[in-house]
Amino acid sequence: MARFDVHKYGASVPMVLDVQADLLSDLNTRMVIPLVPLAERTSEVLPRLNPVVTVDGHDYIMVTTDMAAVPTSALGEAVANIEDPYRDTIVEAVDFLFQGF
Repeated sequence: MARFDVHKYGASVPMVLDVQADLLSDLNTRMVIPLVPLAERTSEVLPRLNPVVTVDGHDYIMVTTDMAAVPTSALGEAVANIEDPYRDTIVEAVDFLFQGF
C-alpha cells in the first residue's frame, strides 16, 4: 500500500484515498479520505477542503472532513495512484483541515 493510492472500499463509499506516510506502512491501519462520486455531493465542493479528483475518467469529491483510520484488511484493490497530478491539492486539503491554512 502506498500513499496516494486509491482503493476500492464499499457500497456507500466506493473508493478511498490513502494519505498515510509510507514510512508507517507497518501499522495495521491506514488514514484514508473517502472519494464519493461528484454527482452525489455537489453541495460539498469547497475547492480547498473538498477538491474534485478524477480517477479512471470519473470525477470524485474528496470528503476530507470524513478522513478516518481503517484497517488495512478493509481496503480493497488499489485501482490508481493519483500523486501525479494531485499531490499538492491533497496535501493542501489535509493541511487546511488541521491547520486552517
